[in-house]
Amino acid sequence: MTNPPEFGEPDPTCPLCLRPIPPDVPQSLHHLVPRLKGGKGGPVVRVHHICHKEIHARFTETELARSFHTVEALRESDRLRPFLDWVAKRPPGFLSRVPGGPRRRG
Repeated sequence: MTNPPEFGEPDPTCPLCLRPIPPDVPQSLHHLVPRLKGGKGGPVVRVHHICHKEIHARFTETELARSFHTVEALRESDRLRPFLDWVAKRPPGFLSRVPGGPRRRG
């Protein structure tokens, strides 16, 4: 978890769904290159926990490292776009179970 924004500062925005991330909403830091694929200490982005879970439900670690290691690539992905369009219509604090099987590693 991270420190909440200072009083008067706007909530950070999830770079995937473009919704605000209020301090009381579950959030995660997503390594753009997975740690298991050489991304330890590399760039991270703050995202809603639901968005983070969806990334790892839809892509293998290898796919993330090779092809989806930028926010732009994730947002443009045909596999993630339906989720992003759907969740963008939900309130910032929306929580849901992510459908699908266990996390795939590659």
